[in-house]
Amino acid sequence: MKVSTREARADGARARDGGRRVRTLVADIGGTNARFALADADATTPLVADSLRTYEADRFPSLADAATHYLTQAGAAVDEAVIAVAGPVEDGQARITNLPWVIRASQLRDTLGLRRLSLVNDFVAQAMAVTALSAADVVPIGGVPARALPSGDRHGRDRSYAIIGPGTGLGVGGLLRRDGRYCPIESEGGHTGFAPESDEEIEVLRRLRARFGRISNERLVSGAGLSNLHHALAQIEGHAGEPLAPAQVSLGAERGDPLCLRAVALFCRIFGAAAGDAVLTLGAWDGAYLTGGLVPHLLPALQEPGFRQRFEGKGRLAPTMARVPVIAVVHPQPGLLGAAAIARAAVSAGPSGNA
Repeated sequence: MKVSTREARADGARARDGGRRVRTLVADIGGTNARFALADADATTPLVADSLRTYEADRFPSLADAATHYLTQAGAAVDEAVIAVAGPVEDGQARITNLPWVIRASQLRDTLGLRRLSLVNDFVAQAMAVTALSAADVVPIGGVPARALPSGDRHGRDRSYAIIGPGTGLGVGGLLRRDGRYCPIESEGGHTGFAPESDEEIEVLRRLRARFGRISNERLVSGAGLSNLHHALAQIEGHAGEPLAPAQVSLGAERGDPLCLRAVALFCRIFGAAAGDAVLTLGAWDGAYLTGGLVPHLLPALQEPGFRQRFEGKGRLAPTMARVPVIAVVHPQPGLLGAAAIARAAVSAGPSGNA
């Protein structure tokens, strides 16, 4: 009898793993990188240690090719997958910004020979990661003590959290716990309009409007946003050249360059204002989680007073905001952790999924 490549891989994986089958493939797919790992939904920590692989996404003609490559390299047999993608998911289909991939959940499930596949927005995964964080994965911002992490809160109370994170763009979402179950809220809140609150910010807005037209928070609170802020400040000072890359601005700040330091400080203030607005919009009085690739790198600057001042500075609601915890997520792979948490929740809930 002819044995398929997939069946052979599954038999090999089971043999190497003592007959136990690792059930779930998890992935975090962005415009630049495709990250894969394995999840054990029955484990206390759902993300399997040492299973992570990161690839340049444009190496592969499709997500199916990238996933197959990972499973072959890992020698893994799976029958379920949770795929988080940087873009909206509609009717089980997604397109990835900066990649020619069109992902159809049912087609990908069948190509990989899976029993179930869930395709979710990447910020849904970032939100669900909050349910699996440990104390080592978080750092409080400001003097408000964090309440019990969702992973350790066993009292069953209803909770509401805001999740906001700068990376390639600005992700904004929420996480609710109702009747003991977690429900992520998907949004495009990063595209809300920027509201300047100082003369300097008004001048920045004027210069950016000349380049882009409408200015959203994402134009400022993101990797590209850090570059935009530095360039606008340089223009205000009358010595603008070519825009610096975000990494150059961060490096300049580390080396004490005054304009780079000013750009990072302004970034953190505007980030604080946007995070506070997310809390107000969602009624997320139990806390705001800061996530995304930039947060660990900017942690010292976020711990300066500017972030928290703008977070709390909401006029008549300032006393309420002063009691809301802000927590920075420093886990190295929160997108994959969140995908693993979704897999764990799906096991608890029973058969479901979008494919």
